[in-house]
Amino acid sequence: MYQCLAPITYDATMFQHFAQVKPRMNALFRPSGKVFYGWWIVLACAGVQWLAALTWMHSYGGYTLHLQEEFGWSMSILSLAFALTRLESGLLGPLQGWLVDKYGPRLILIIGTLIFGCGFFVFSQVNSITTYFVAFILIALGSSLGGFATLMVSIVSWFDLHRAKAIAWSQLGFSFGGLCVPFVMMGLEAFGWRDMALYSGIMVLVLGLPLVSLVRHRPEDYGEIPDGISVKHDADEPESDSSRVAQISLTWRQAVREPSFWMISAGHGLSLLTVSAMLAHLIPHLTRSLDYTPVEAGFVFALMTGIQTAGLFLGGYLGDRYDKRIICTICMAGHCFGLLAVTYATDLSWVIAFAVLHGLSWGVRGPLMVALRADYFGPKSFGTIMGISSLIVMLGMTAGPIAGGVLYDMYGNYELAFTVIAFCSLSGGLCFWFAKPPKLCLLYTSDAADE
Repeated sequence: MYQCLAPITYDATMFQHFAQVKPRMNALFRPSGKVFYGWWIVLACAGVQWLAALTWMHSYGGYTLHLQEEFGWSMSILSLAFALTRLESGLLGPLQGWLVDKYGPRLILIIGTLIFGCGFFVFSQVNSITTYFVAFILIALGSSLGGFATLMVSIVSWFDLHRAKAIAWSQLGFSFGGLCVPFVMMGLEAFGWRDMALYSGIMVLVLGLPLVSLVRHRPEDYGEIPDGISVKHDADEPESDSSRVAQISLTWRQAVREPSFWMISAGHGLSLLTVSAMLAHLIPHLTRSLDYTPVEAGFVFALMTGIQTAGLFLGGYLGDRYDKRIICTICMAGHCFGLLAVTYATDLSWVIAFAVLHGLSWGVRGPLMVALRADYFGPKSFGTIMGISSLIVMLGMTAGPIAGGVLYDMYGNYELAFTVIAFCSLSGGLCFWFAKPPKLCLLYTSDAADE
């Protein structure tokens, strides 16, 4: 009646593998016997990005449905306001980068968080186009000063060998914010958009200010070094890391003379053209063109960001081991095919294919564009370099929502808009492909190795 189970056998290599896990984890997180402070900064940055994604970036499409229903505004008007927030962020970039390099990220983050929260309070009282745009200006200014670009200056300074992982893991907060979109959609249905905006402003201030207070500028100012380990090769680190000799650090003047600076900026702009268009128009497309309910559309959005979360882990792993430029090129092709899938979707399987392709490409590529700049140009003037780059990136961030809204109003659907955006993504892949390392970077690395 009973059969004897075969005895379980263990391969010696299994024990060896598990025995190596703890030392490697310690080498990563506790290189000097205590948790490296840079990882606390990564955790704080993840929390800040979670707030921004949950309250605004991922939830804006849900607000548009209610705003259009209450005020009767066209998608062109609604999309223009969203696009102007990206435009303002881009124009602010060079000044913001200079301020962060000069005064450090924490002060700028605190100021930005205060403005961001106040922007939601104004948004909750919107009763005209004028107050709508005023609210957007405040939200854009606050989310820019207190958001991604400022946070990345700190992470780039605190990490070198594990830079791609640190950037990727800090962006997990943005993905988790997307996973919470269904709850925001439910809140919009239950409480109305004005109350949700008010609650969002309170949440930004109550949670955001303690988080940004944890961020620090340069590790040297606190008796630390990047990654928490010496430049010299550490025995616990993988052999591939022994190539680390010194960090390259170009000035912003040197960086802008390099063709790779402009290629990366153009590729980044075209990638965000795709992402910003999806943030603004995916939920309207799913509800109006494909007949999903708002809550069902929210779950599709959550699936996309869930896949993006997995992509961030994968991107952090791949980016520290393989050519970031090639990976970004492949991801841009993934964006293209994903958009075509959701544009001409005939059933749920095509929508899921979009969520997988777009989410995975977004997650893998996102942190690598920042890490690629840091690899090429170094941390010394990174805030200013990112700020100047934002002048180009903003064109993509602005064009995506506007093109989607205008073409929808003209044709009554998103087919032409999403198709054009898909092929823009493909052209962005070519930009990354041709973004070869700067000559100054190669010369610097060669000279450092000779020493």
